[in-house]
Amino acid sequence: MDKLVVFSFLAGDLNQGFPVVTAQIWDGSKPYPIKLTSSLPPVPELAELYRRWRLLYEALHQRLGWRSRMEIHTQDITNISVSEFGEVCQKLQASINNWLNSDLFQNLVQQLRTRLNKDDAIRVIFETNIPLLQRLPWHLWNFFDDYRFAEVALSPHEYESPQTQPQVSTGKVKILAILGNSNGINIDQDRNLLQGLKDAETKFLVEPTRREVDQYLWNHNWDILFFAGHSSSQADGETGKIYINQTESLAIPQLKNALQHAISHGLKIAIFNSCDGIGLARNLADLNIPQVIFMREPVPDLVAQEFLKNFLVAFAGGKLFYSAVREARERLQGWENEFPCASWLPVICQNPTTTPATWQQLCGISHHTHPKFYHNLQGFITILCLTSIVTVLTLGLRYLGIWQIQELQAFDYLLKLRPQEEQDLRLLVVEINEKDIQSFVEPTRGLKSISDSYLAKLLNKIQNYQPRIIGIDIYRDILDSSNKFKQFDLKTQLNQENVVVICKGKDSQYDPQGIKPPPGIPVERQGFTDAVRDPDGIVRRQILMMKQEPSSVCATPFSLSLQLAARYLFLEGIEHEFTEDAVIFKAHQKVTKLSRLKAGNSGAYQQNLSLGGIQTLINYRNANFEKVSIEDVFQGRVKPDAIKDKVILIGVTAQSLRDTFPTPYSVSQQPYQETPGVLIQAHMTSQIISAVLDKRPIFWVLPYWGEILWIWGWTLVSSLVVWQMRSHLVKIGSIGIIIIVLYGACTVMLLIPGAWLPLLPSTFAVILTNAIIIFLREKI
Repeated sequence: MDKLVVFSFLAGDLNQGFPVVTAQIWDGSKPYPIKLTSSLPPVPELAELYRRWRLLYEALHQRLGWRSRMEIHTQDITNISVSEFGEVCQKLQASINNWLNSDLFQNLVQQLRTRLNKDDAIRVIFETNIPLLQRLPWHLWNFFDDYRFAEVALSPHEYESPQTQPQVSTGKVKILAILGNSNGINIDQDRNLLQGLKDAETKFLVEPTRREVDQYLWNHNWDILFFAGHSSSQADGETGKIYINQTESLAIPQLKNALQHAISHGLKIAIFNSCDGIGLARNLADLNIPQVIFMREPVPDLVAQEFLKNFLVAFAGGKLFYSAVREARERLQGWENEFPCASWLPVICQNPTTTPATWQQLCGISHHTHPKFYHNLQGFITILCLTSIVTVLTLGLRYLGIWQIQELQAFDYLLKLRPQEEQDLRLLVVEINEKDIQSFVEPTRGLKSISDSYLAKLLNKIQNYQPRIIGIDIYRDILDSSNKFKQFDLKTQLNQENVVVICKGKDSQYDPQGIKPPPGIPVERQGFTDAVRDPDGIVRRQILMMKQEPSSVCATPFSLSLQLAARYLFLEGIEHEFTEDAVIFKAHQKVTKLSRLKAGNSGAYQQNLSLGGIQTLINYRNANFEKVSIEDVFQGRVKPDAIKDKVILIGVTAQSLRDTFPTPYSVSQQPYQETPGVLIQAHMTSQIISAVLDKRPIFWVLPYWGEILWIWGWTLVSSLVVWQMRSHLVKIGSIGIIIIVLYGACTVMLLIPGAWLPLLPSTFAVILTNAIIIFLREKI
């Protein structure tokens, strides 16, 4: 709802000042206004400046030969220039602002500003019976520069609420248009503009008689009374008259009874698109008509046409009455090279007891539907269309991979927000560090991290502690025939039923040949270690299963992590099965499903990514795994309980062998540090076991239709919120809060149930949609 501010100028004048000036503020939320009181000092020069301005305006009018809607009498001033007139205009504007910004009045103005927002729709009414005050161009007060949705109006001191009878709606705005004496002017353009209105029924009376005007006011109900033609007011502005034909003129008192009848039967607006209409407005105000639009001075014909066109477009287009008048008035500034002060001419005269009707209300919507509902419905339809378009645009950009890297990085950031987790004690990593390589390598057949002899001895030592499963993350495609320890044979150790070895499939980028498993090991105890990297090089996914090429030296379809986890869980009584799209573990009545990522429908993974086989996101455990070195095992520093019944992973952590990969945690480590492959295998194995036994979240994404609803839902909700706001700061603050809530929702959903939701696309859609909303609200 708009706000109403009424300034009342009581006893006083410009020469003596105004000892009492009141301002009453209605904000629509309270039944009674807030009342402020102040005073204004004398400003005799203002009266003289206005008289000088008006004299020069009429003289300039005559000198430039404007076709106006009033006859201009010959003036005594003949040597008048546009530049001289411009100087008087500037002085008049400065005088008005100096007066209204005086120290006496500033306290009231400051209190007023604290109760108004910059984006409020404000009706500012100057209530006075003093003719000179009614003629002043109040819109020049710089107060209106700060409040873009405020407009000025005039009112007499005495007014009553008009008594109106309920009317039956026709769904059209009913306009009575009187086209009077058009000698020397063109009012056909006015007629064309009115005829072009949608949702309007216009009756044109062309140069009618007094009796015709009177009869149409009595016999029909009207929403708007329009007059175009010649008109004038007496010098003191007490009365005005319109020239309805070539021989007759009418003053408002001559139509008093008919006009009172028309007002009581729904007449709400009178528009006098003619010259010097202040007397007409004052006479109509005495009849308590809700609103009048008039021209304060003689108006050039082209200016009158331009104002009417812009006002009707804005008002019929849904803008509030005052906003439409201000927009139409301000648009006249572009004509001021030809017609100086054109934007000073249109004025509203308002009955303060009434609220201006909207075009929709005049159409009769208020008889059936509350106007606020109509406005909200119109806004909701606009928002529905806008959010749908932005959502489609966002999905299109996402499909093209615009945010792929940024979304993956955002995913990493959210992962690192998780609290520290408990260590998974079901796994033990036996690491081969730099010291172990130096101590236990036998480079007779090339660098193998440690020799076959020491690896065989290590396996024998570990087997003595009864591990549940051992995974060797070391390539041994060719065994060393030499054996330092005759009692420990590597081939014998590798053929234990609880040992899983590794191989590597063909990779066109990193290893086009692949790496064979150790000879003699059945495929059932082999697991591939193929790593899959995202476009930024980071390992975020693991391959659980994939079909190997017929020529591949690595024949197993299962990854090392899946082999280790499945064997561990099998001994827990948990079976598994495979489908084309998932690996499924069944424990009693509980089912854990590891579903594959699908290209174009898996979170940020949209374009140019290999998502072959069954791939899942890695839910890295935010905890370190228990690690021991080979030397610790050989020296007996490892307790049997640390190995018994656990998954043992043997692999290289020494940086010199470069078996390391960047993970989501690498960037945050100072200095930058990549993660050894054996630890990534531990994360992947732990993820599967923890998901089945502990119900630790498995990362998942919404189906495609779910992501559409998610993005569209956030844009819709945020737009509905921002649409209702009027202050720019509140709008921007609301958008910020919505984005914070969106960020929080995505974070919580990722960390608790493991849902990877489209954060960046949703944020983009929210910002773009609401930027457009703010722009539209500025224009509407």
